[in-house]
Amino acid sequence: MRIAYSLKRNIISYEFKKSRLFQVMLFAISLLLITSGCAHYPLNEALEQYDPDSGYRGINMVDTEQSNDLLMYLTFSGGGTRAAAFSYGLLEELKKTEVMIYGKKTLLIDEVDVISAVSGGSFTAGYYGLFGDQIFLDFESKFLKKNIQGAISSRTFFNPYNWARLFSPTFDRSDLAAEYYNKYVFDGGTFGDIASRKGPMIHINATDMVTGIRMSFNQGAFDVICSDLSSFPVARAAAASSAVPVVLTPVTLRNYGGTCGFEMPEYLEKVLRAQETTSRQFHHVNNLRPYLDAKKTKYLHLVDGGVADNLGLRTALDRVTLFGDFWTTLKFSGIEDVHKVVIITMNAETEADNELSLVAKLPGIGAMLDSYSSIAVTRYNYETIMLLRESFHRWTKEVRQGRCAGGPISTEPGACGDIEFYLIEVKFDALKDEDERVYFKRLATSFKLSEKEVDELREVAKRLLNDSPEYQRLLSDLK
Repeated sequence: MRIAYSLKRNIISYEFKKSRLFQVMLFAISLLLITSGCAHYPLNEALEQYDPDSGYRGINMVDTEQSNDLLMYLTFSGGGTRAAAFSYGLLEELKKTEVMIYGKKTLLIDEVDVISAVSGGSFTAGYYGLFGDQIFLDFESKFLKKNIQGAISSRTFFNPYNWARLFSPTFDRSDLAAEYYNKYVFDGGTFGDIASRKGPMIHINATDMVTGIRMSFNQGAFDVICSDLSSFPVARAAAASSAVPVVLTPVTLRNYGGTCGFEMPEYLEKVLRAQETTSRQFHHVNNLRPYLDAKKTKYLHLVDGGVADNLGLRTALDRVTLFGDFWTTLKFSGIEDVHKVVIITMNAETEADNELSLVAKLPGIGAMLDSYSSIAVTRYNYETIMLLRESFHRWTKEVRQGRCAGGPISTEPGACGDIEFYLIEVKFDALKDEDERVYFKRLATSFKLSEKEVDELREVAKRLLNDSPEYQRLLSDLK
């Protein structure tokens, strides 16, 4: 009897303790859900007073040691780590390329004025903007050769605190990714930090999922929504630029439009008043209208920049369109004396699987989505490149007419009519070996590649750049 009584008492005690333990666990989980359910993405700061001369703008990023003769514009495409490593290889090659400008030796990388980037390419661009040549010391270990995808997945699936946070309606997967990038990749760097370096202007591009409009992270765009970009984390911009729809969630900005005294510049108001609805310029200016009133457009939900432009080239094209012509654009930027305009595009696009054409079996939804995105991106990339090429002749005439001011047009070096454009395309399609071309275009569009794949991408970028006849023409002209 005593044994039975003792056993019963132990069972009751165990059940009581288990019940208490259960209650404590339940309380802890409930508390976690309550506190984490209030998780909220960091809000972009409001701009107190619009000032067209301050903030993160190209006119405030002028490096006085750079040559005024050369305008160098790089664009880095989307494509995950594949694109990041590809564009990194380009920077490595520019870093070791010495040229002569006005009798002075300089490295070509030091002449880069602007980098416009999308998705995967935005990580290389953002890091270089923040840290300059430090990128060649630690970017491989911090990003390129690290399983970023696995690290973010671990934070998502194996951290109970983050499980609860993800239940919040104002916090989701891209916000979690942005936190990781901010802590482990960009070291908390902001656009204000890029501006303080006076280095190249970095445009990180995303897409407004509601309007389809390209959103570039610069103060000019943030003026429209009355927001101050200087304190905005580069990591969060990169997260927006790489927020592939469905795979990741949008990154949200608060619109404060109409609260900072911003008014549409007069030259843009004239475009609206003209009501030339077939004009490309009118279309671009009219796209700004929804953001001018925060009561009508309270938030911007941003997704992958590749949805609007996977090359990062539209930033330059749209800017010229808004100003009306290339000469006016140069004058506004304070670079009227430029004689060589160099645009290098890094295109890490993929291609659809041709083997689907050889089988009768219906493709699965995954294959359909891959094919759809590849076709859409490739065709739009081609149209963008062709539009740029076709613009060079018109831009040349605009510069000569504007700079020569009706007088004789001399094309001698340094004269008013001396203007030359170079479009250097670095892309896998230029590879002559079909197996090699297919290999690179079929590499995963993810944030996880092997060290071998990263190194191969770096090396092929250097080879493709040096094999470009247009690049060799540039190097020859700079001698």
